[in-house]
Amino acid sequence: MIQEIPAQELHEERFIAEKVKALQETVADGCAINALSGGVDSSTVTMLGHQALGDRLKTYFIENGLMRQGEAQKVVQLFAELGVIVEVVDARDEFLAALKGVIDPEEKREAVTQTFYNKVFGRLVRQSGVKYLLQGTILTDVDETVAGIKRQHNVFEQLGIDPKEAFGYHILEPLVQLRKDGVRKVGRALGLPAELFSRIPFPGPALAARIIGEVTAERLDTVRNATAIVEDLLKDTQTFQYMAILHQDRVTGIHEGKREYGQQIEIRCWDSLDARTAQPTNLPFDLLTKLAQEIIANVSGVVSVTYNITSKPPSTIEAI
Repeated sequence: MIQEIPAQELHEERFIAEKVKALQETVADGCAINALSGGVDSSTVTMLGHQALGDRLKTYFIENGLMRQGEAQKVVQLFAELGVIVEVVDARDEFLAALKGVIDPEEKREAVTQTFYNKVFGRLVRQSGVKYLLQGTILTDVDETVAGIKRQHNVFEQLGIDPKEAFGYHILEPLVQLRKDGVRKVGRALGLPAELFSRIPFPGPALAARIIGEVTAERLDTVRNATAIVEDLLKDTQTFQYMAILHQDRVTGIHEGKREYGQQIEIRCWDSLDARTAQPTNLPFDLLTKLAQEIIANVSGVVSVTYNITSKPPSTIEAI
């Protein structure tokens, strides 16, 4: 049983000092590696790890082909300004190959998990000889996985999976007692800029979690372009999370007076504190109309845009 530290009871400086000491004692005079996606959790655990281990923590950005536009360059630049060197590992072909023909949501998440931990990081571990992977698992990830709602890619021990036996290295999770609101407080205390500690959540399986059906390079381009529009137009709404979902079936549209079978994008925007429950944001209809117009005009092949108005539960924040 993980002992939760609610955000309102969290003493950030004390928490940081305790986790820094624990990481130093565990890793001792060895080294660790971690993956940085640029999200709140991974950014916070990266800064925590570098405060504890300095140059003995090697940080990688895994370019899996599933990320948002320009994500690798943006993350590398932001962390260079914070004094953290990030190495980009190109694994796009491996992830697309693993996802080819996969439609089932759980199988899709498992494909991402195995490619990430077994192949890509397994290779980095073998090359570097490190024994520890530092990652930003939070309590909500564990809760949803254990409850069977959806398998989060970064949860293992709570399912009876020993990472050392499965992948060849230990996984360290210093944020696992916190939820998103607590992680934001720690990130801010560690010196992350607001651009990072207040960033909207982004799923571990990345855009693969926002494509219903098979993940292909073409479909990734579609949802990536729609995501850029949604994030640009909703960035000032002060909401918890917002996203574009690409549906599987084609729908009937009209282009230049003729029938066209095209793609459908679903927009989701949420009010929430810690992702355990969420309500759809009551966005102005004019803003919804602008979102639809921008997506139809700028994302090739899309003929329909919808807005999800179902709360969590019974819905979930991510589609897959």
